[in-house]
Amino acid sequence: MNRVVLGLSYDGHDFEGWQTQPHGRTVQDRLSKAIEAIAHDTVSIVCAGRTDTGVHARQQVVHFDSAVERPLTAWVKGVNNGLPPTISVKGAKLLDPEFHARFSAVSRTYRYYFYSSPVRDPFKRFMTWVHYPLDLQAMRSASACLLGTHDFSAFRASQCQAASPVRTLHAMNLFEETDHCYFEIQGNAFLHHMVRNLMGSLMEVGLGRQPVNWLKQVLESKNRSLAAKTYPAQGLSLWKIEYPEQYGIQDLFS
Repeated sequence: MNRVVLGLSYDGHDFEGWQTQPHGRTVQDRLSKAIEAIAHDTVSIVCAGRTDTGVHARQQVVHFDSAVERPLTAWVKGVNNGLPPTISVKGAKLLDPEFHARFSAVSRTYRYYFYSSPVRDPFKRFMTWVHYPLDLQAMRSASACLLGTHDFSAFRASQCQAASPVRTLHAMNLFEETDHCYFEIQGNAFLHHMVRNLMGSLMEVGLGRQPVNWLKQVLESKNRSLAAKTYPAQGLSLWKIEYPEQYGIQDLFS
């Protein structure tokens, strides 16, 4: 069996998340059909991180096993021929069976894009619109308490299936561009809706509705009902999956 590893990018607007569903309107469903057309067999695809409905991926990594011999170009161009324009295989490689798209990853990086403006901009469809001005420095200060290892139950969706709510955030930075901003968040793993729930609470601070130290109190409470609402999906992108250098995963996206 060959372990085939693919690097993907996709626009999540038209999909109900990554994971396969009976109705077939997911990224995994569309990718499986395109791969099976090349493999002439069924495949079981494993991804680095499952994205929710409407969430995008700049760098998603998947693997599957296949007994057929195909040139790497078939796993890229051939599979892309069977995909909609909103999903693209960026690269392919063969790796030893010890590689696992999910369990070999050492960290994951998400970005949440947003902009503040009196009116909505239709060209910013990958960002979340905030009607009122934001205190970005207050948001930076509030986010500092999230770094490190914590119980993130206060920012965990009720349907989350993770065995433990404990996660480690390695970095969380707010960047300002000319007409938009984004948080870049790197962690070992993330709970269901965790980033969007964090953004909802950070926005409460940025809008002046809550003080800077409120976020730390919510985190320590481990109580989801004390945190703010889940923020929209369109601003969130799975930005990068980090692996040990020996696997050369970044080559898939170069």
